[in-house]
Amino acid sequence: MTASTTSRAVNGGTTTKRNRGARHQALTGWMFMAPFSVLFVVVFLVPIIVSVRSSMFAEVPSGDGLYGGGELVDTFVGFDNFATAVGSEVFWAGMGRVLLYALFQIPVMTIAALGLALLLDTFIVRRPGFFRLAFFLPFAIPGVIAAMIWLYLYTPEVSPFMSFLPEGTNFMAPGTILASMANMTTWTYTGYNMLIFLAALQTIPRDLYEAARLDGATGWQIATRIKIPLVRGAALLAVLLSIIGTIQLFNEPVIMESANPWMGKAYTPMMLTYNSMMGAVSPSGTGMASAYSLLMAVVAGALAIVYALLQRRKGASA
Repeated sequence: MTASTTSRAVNGGTTTKRNRGARHQALTGWMFMAPFSVLFVVVFLVPIIVSVRSSMFAEVPSGDGLYGGGELVDTFVGFDNFATAVGSEVFWAGMGRVLLYALFQIPVMTIAALGLALLLDTFIVRRPGFFRLAFFLPFAIPGVIAAMIWLYLYTPEVSPFMSFLPEGTNFMAPGTILASMANMTTWTYTGYNMLIFLAALQTIPRDLYEAARLDGATGWQIATRIKIPLVRGAALLAVLLSIIGTIQLFNEPVIMESANPWMGKAYTPMMLTYNSMMGAVSPSGTGMASAYSLLMAVVAGALAIVYALLQRRKGASA
C-alpha cells in the first residue's frame, strides 16, 4: 500500500467519523426539539387551521320554506363571513374603543414598569427581591378575580373609598369607563413588564456604570443615557405584547358589563367574538366568530409590524 493510498484511507475514515458525529448531533438536536415541535403544532398551528376552516362555513337552516326551518347545517360560504366581519360597524366601533384605550394605557404602563425596574436596579432599594415579588404579585391574580375586585371598588354602594371622593365621581360612566379598565390592566401587568425591563437591565455590563461614574456622570445621567437606550429591545417586546393583549381585551369589559348593561355585548372585539359564538349577538355561529378572531389577529399583527418598523427606523436614525 502506497503512502497516498494510506493517506486517502485515513482521510476517508476521518470524514466518515465526522459525518457520523454530525448526524448524531443533528439527531440529538431534533430529539430535544421534538416535544416543543409537537406542542407547537397541536397548540398553535392546528387551532389556526381549524379556525380558518371554520370561518368559511356557516350554520344554515336545512328547510326550504319561506322562513327556513329544519336543523342547522354547516354550509360552505367561502369568504362571506370575512366580508360581513370587515363591513361590521359594530366590530370597528369596538376596535376603535380598544385602540383609544391603548393610546393612554400602554404608555402609562410601560413608563411605570420601566421606572420600577430602574429603581430596583439601583443600590437605593434594600431587599429588592421583596419588592420585585410585591410588584409582580398582581399578575398572579386571575384576571376575572382582579376585575371583580375592581368592580367592587368602583361601585359607590359598597366601595370603601368612594365616599371620600368628590360627589358625582363615577368610574363607570361612559366617559370614564375606558380609563377605569385601563387602571385595572395597568395594576395587573405593570409588574410583569417590570420583570422584562429588569432582566434587560441586569444584562448590561456594570463596567459601563463604573466608567461613567469616573467620568463624573450622575445617577440620573447613567439612567437616561446608558440604561434606557440599552433596554430599547425590552421596551419593544413589552409594547408588542401590550398591543396584542389590548386587542384581546376581554375579562375587564365582561365584568364591567355585568354591572353596566349599557355597554352591550359587543363593547370590544373580543366580546363580540365570544357572544357571536354563543349566539348572543347577530350574526352568530362559530364561522362568524372565527372570522372575527382572524380579523382581530390581522389587525394586531399589522399594528405590531408598524410599531416595530417605526422603532427600527428611529433606532437607525439615532
